[in-house]
Amino acid sequence: MYRTVFLFLLAVCCNTGCDQQPNSTSLVSSAQADSGFIPQHPPQAYIEHGETYNPEAVIPPQCYTKTEGKHNPCYICHQSYSDRNRPNMMNDGFLQGAYDFSDIGNTNRWANLFKNRRAEIGDISDEFMRRYIDQDNYTALANWLESDAWQGQAPNIKNLAEGADAFDEHGLAKDGSRWVAFNYKPVPSTFWPTNGSTDDVMIRLPEKFRQVDGNYSRDVYFANLALVEMAIAETQVTSTLALNERAAGIDFNGNGELEAQITEIPRRDTYFGDAAKVSVAHMLYPKGTEFLHTVRYVGVDGDEIVNSRRMKEVRYMRKHSFMPKERLKNSYYREAKEKHFGNLPAVSSHGDRGTSNGMGWLLWGFIEDANGELREQNQQETFFCMGCHKTIGTTIDSTFAFARKKPGAAGWGYINLKTLQDTPNLGEQQGEYLTYLQRVGGGDEFRQNAEMLQRWFDDQGQVDVAKVQAQESLYDLITPSTRRALDLNKAYYRIVQEQSFIFGRDAVLSPADNVFREIDTSIEPLAGEFRHQWDIRLDWEH
Repeated sequence: MYRTVFLFLLAVCCNTGCDQQPNSTSLVSSAQADSGFIPQHPPQAYIEHGETYNPEAVIPPQCYTKTEGKHNPCYICHQSYSDRNRPNMMNDGFLQGAYDFSDIGNTNRWANLFKNRRAEIGDISDEFMRRYIDQDNYTALANWLESDAWQGQAPNIKNLAEGADAFDEHGLAKDGSRWVAFNYKPVPSTFWPTNGSTDDVMIRLPEKFRQVDGNYSRDVYFANLALVEMAIAETQVTSTLALNERAAGIDFNGNGELEAQITEIPRRDTYFGDAAKVSVAHMLYPKGTEFLHTVRYVGVDGDEIVNSRRMKEVRYMRKHSFMPKERLKNSYYREAKEKHFGNLPAVSSHGDRGTSNGMGWLLWGFIEDANGELREQNQQETFFCMGCHKTIGTTIDSTFAFARKKPGAAGWGYINLKTLQDTPNLGEQQGEYLTYLQRVGGGDEFRQNAEMLQRWFDDQGQVDVAKVQAQESLYDLITPSTRRALDLNKAYYRIVQEQSFIFGRDAVLSPADNVFREIDTSIEPLAGEFRHQWDIRLDWEH
């Protein structure tokens, strides 16, 4: 199944203004009540003594899902493509429904999947949780990243806790940091709010991509962002914000004239402005590209589901080295070779300077401490993040979200699920989320989201296609009830109190039934009819 996963984390929390925190619970006592693998020590003991708890932490919990010969959530991560020009050459589509793990990986060490969180959240009031998730826990982290205590990158955005209010109507950060928010369709189904988290993603190109003759130019910046978008989406033309060619002194649309306003530009071989000597590479970002990703609690504003002010995680990626297709091919070959010989995965950690994924990117992650303050992830926690951002076949240049941006000018701005519909993937005819529900047999990889089953499935376990297609927006499809949202927030809050992230970060309300504790190596892979070709990109014009 899934060989690896994406994730890093952050969360900062000012605990002033909160009620007294409910008592935390003991992880070990609960785990010992379950059968299967039992951690021998509390989570912090592994960290403090330098003992690796899970040598195969790059295999995410979702990879242990029971497919029962027909349910396939694996296709979202594992793909092989016939297009030889595609820089991602992992070609791991054969892993769909195949538990092709090492001997160590055959044991599911994600103990938090099997905890009964409903029994642990009864003493957490709704009022406490509403106040907790409405606190700004980002600003303290941003201040710390700017201090002498931190020697790495400081990818800060002023007032980011406020979500959309930190950006103008085109997604440009109001603080002058040049970060740009974009509206995108969340990848199924970990980042559906109904499964426990909300999020946002921002991109920033290097300084020379924002300048002409050493001076900042919004026109040059958004023209270059459009070129990056076309390189990733493999499109030949895109709409853009109104650009002033005369002010920039650049013929963006190539028609031989300098116009006061244009709203569409074609693809070209090189970037604009001070980046004019940099080639536009097929399905690759230029060196120095940055992504900032915040993972948040499921916010509750009255009866509305929103992005919370409090963040569970802050994830940051920076492309420190441009690797052309030929060099990437060697990296993918090396990864496949290591796996073939049964070697355990490894990554290069450089402390405050980040952790390398071996594909040209450095990654950083931050997560809440037991008091809710943001802290840097430890090495074992960051190791977990490498799965999805290193070697799975579906990503484009080790990333997910930007390839799913709403096209052109309409896609610049803070994420808003109410403005997005269930668009099909490239090469498919019906909505992506509808298709996912059918292929997986549930509203999450574990098929245990009872609310999604009740909303979109009939008594025979079949998707109510007409009902799904009748929904006006993604918001109507993938947001939870306020009751479920608060309960999922409480369940994750227990993980924060325990600091048991190395035992799993998924907020589950009851023990997972459709998940293997130990892989039976005699299980046959999924039959061909239940394996699916899939492109992470979307057919927005369908």
